[in-house]
Amino acid sequence: MTDRTPLDQLSADDLAAFLAKTQADYAALKDRGLKLDLTRGKPSAEQLDLSNGLLSLPTSTTDATGTDVRNYGGLEGLLGLRALFAELLGVEPQQVIAGGNSSLEMMHRTVTSLLLWGAAGVDAPWKDAGTVKFICPVPGYDRHFTLLADLGIEMVTVPMHEDGPDVEAVKALVADDPSVKGMWLVPTYANPTGSVCSVEVATALMSMPTAAPDFRILWDNAYALHHLTDVEVKSADALAIAAANGHPERPIVFASTSKITWAGAGVAMMAMSPVNKAWFLTHLGMASIGPDKVNQLRHLEFFGDAEGVRAHMRKHRDIIAPKFAAVQDALEGALSGLGVAEWTEPTGGYFVNLDVVDGTATRVVQLAKEAGISLTPAGSAFPHGLDPRDRNIRLAPTFPPLDQVETAMAGVATCVALAAAEKLSS
Repeated sequence: MTDRTPLDQLSADDLAAFLAKTQADYAALKDRGLKLDLTRGKPSAEQLDLSNGLLSLPTSTTDATGTDVRNYGGLEGLLGLRALFAELLGVEPQQVIAGGNSSLEMMHRTVTSLLLWGAAGVDAPWKDAGTVKFICPVPGYDRHFTLLADLGIEMVTVPMHEDGPDVEAVKALVADDPSVKGMWLVPTYANPTGSVCSVEVATALMSMPTAAPDFRILWDNAYALHHLTDVEVKSADALAIAAANGHPERPIVFASTSKITWAGAGVAMMAMSPVNKAWFLTHLGMASIGPDKVNQLRHLEFFGDAEGVRAHMRKHRDIIAPKFAAVQDALEGALSGLGVAEWTEPTGGYFVNLDVVDGTATRVVQLAKEAGISLTPAGSAFPHGLDPRDRNIRLAPTFPPLDQVETAMAGVATCVALAAAEKLSS
């Protein structure tokens, strides 16, 4: 770690000198005419190329059970694919539904079904209950928040810690308010913090009493297989924990291959209790006669088994881990010791969470944009894009080539330092 004096401990003259130097560094950055993008956690072209073998698959029109994948039917998805991902998710094949390319669509259908028809075994549509509230750990996944906003659901926030959401804050919200109907959670390598929900936190969430009898936790395991190190964290088994604690219908698990194979042509999964599964399929059957089983068979042939998926993900890791290391190197090298930023060092997932001096995140993003570096808007990891402290920025290093990540992050570090020096000098 570099031995530096925190900016807020500098004398007025030393702070003025630091500001002048950083302004000069920023001017030089702008003069480079960069055009770099760290806005989206998308796979790079090199990662997408790993799945080009899908283009020549499937080699058959039937799966191992004799199902003709070209025809109608099979609302639950192919048994072989469900079994493969059941092993990866640590659940039972009969708990799984395999669908189309988007787990977000499955989440949307789940929430809208709850709004329109109510939860399994509870004849009370959420829409008839008046105000509907969801608990949202922050920083969190922006698409969860925009989905709720679009449906008119009120969002209440709780802090996200390294071991999952703040349990005591969650318990306080659900204890006496029946309008708190649900909660989002990315349990493994959370977006954007990289946090991993511990078994202890998961157990507390699945066992806690709730005023709403139809309280649901949408357990979005979007990044469960996206390891960045040799230590491959295993997600807490939400379904088994909930069943053991008397609330088998509380969690509904989601996952997909969107960042494993191809985002636009992958497969998505749900896992849930038998009661929830029957409920979901009843409503799904009004909208679909079956998923794209050709694509499901294509993926099943491509991977072969669960170990095939794990081997494939190690190839992803080889591509993106150096980019995450470049983020750490840039932030550590330029900002360590200055007291102007904190950041996560995730062991999996797609993002690095950056917290800057309060009141400067918007300014950092603006400075970066003017220097030709696009960042995700400040506050996007909060409901309605409103970070009350204006300090949070989500960094997404996967898509650009490594050299561009290195260049962009050096620029971001300069912008963070400049915004902090401006704030302290004002």
